[in-house]
Amino acid sequence: MCTAITYETKDFYFGRTLDYEYSYKDEIVITPRNYSFQFYNSEIIHNHYAIIGVAHVSEDYPLYYDAINEKGLGMAGLNFAGNSFYQKEHACKCNIAPFEFVPWVLCQCTTVEETKELLENLNLVNTPFSKELPVAPLHWMIAGHGKAITVESTEDGIHIYDNPVGVLTNNPPFNEQMFHLNNFMNLTTKQPQNNFCSKLPLQAYSRGMGALGLPGDLSSESRFVRAAFVKLNSVSGDSEEESVSQFFHILGSVDQPKGCCDLGDGKYEITFYTSCCNASKGIYYYTTYENHQISAVYMHRERLNAPCIIRYPLIRKEQIRVQN
Repeated sequence: MCTAITYETKDFYFGRTLDYEYSYKDEIVITPRNYSFQFYNSEIIHNHYAIIGVAHVSEDYPLYYDAINEKGLGMAGLNFAGNSFYQKEHACKCNIAPFEFVPWVLCQCTTVEETKELLENLNLVNTPFSKELPVAPLHWMIAGHGKAITVESTEDGIHIYDNPVGVLTNNPPFNEQMFHLNNFMNLTTKQPQNNFCSKLPLQAYSRGMGALGLPGDLSSESRFVRAAFVKLNSVSGDSEEESVSQFFHILGSVDQPKGCCDLGDGKYEITFYTSCCNASKGIYYYTTYENHQISAVYMHRERLNAPCIIRYPLIRKEQIRVQN
């Protein structure tokens, strides 16, 4: 289970939590412009926009979970089990496997509008990367400055939704998540008024009571509501430090601590990493479950015309700054 959000101050920010019970040895991976992307049923793309994100690398191929490109477009895949459906190959369509979808978009597109045009002939096909890495049931958020969309492949085809809240979690489908927000239109960041009965002298006895009813559980539907409320009401300065700090605070509202989501057999779903990408400047910030100190990798400090991917392991050991 995961949560992805967008955030804008002076720059555009994009990121997510990745919540799961085990890790696939995730890394920060930069794909330079001259790395040749071989797609399952499409032409090789030899030259493209540079990409930075978190991926599992197999056979020198970056299987991206989320990423941004050098033009400021971001994309993340989130679990969509039970609703995702991938089609058979279609002769008149552009057949793309789910594991290829993130680089296929970020290689070629600079804006959400360009992405929509690219997706007009898309057919997501049920093709795994390998026997050891089967097809993942996903849906995706794609976002750039001022705009975001959600892409879902279900049994009745591809759906592309405008995403005005800039938030995505897991199930149910995105249109149902958006409709569910109607149940929370009474929430407010201000102190509540007594609408229960004018004859009763009801008063707020604590700060923050305008948000009574905001769901606090770990389900994907509740995390969608909570992340949307926190993000849309969030206030920060526009400096890099303030923006990045506020981004991590927003996603902190949906963080999953070990022990609260028991999957049985000694397994627990936890937030393995949280990312915040300054998509405008090509900086990938992240924290991990074990390490709360923010780490950063700068895309534009690398040789972006190189032919080989660049890899940085996630820093997982807690780093505590001692002041005395």
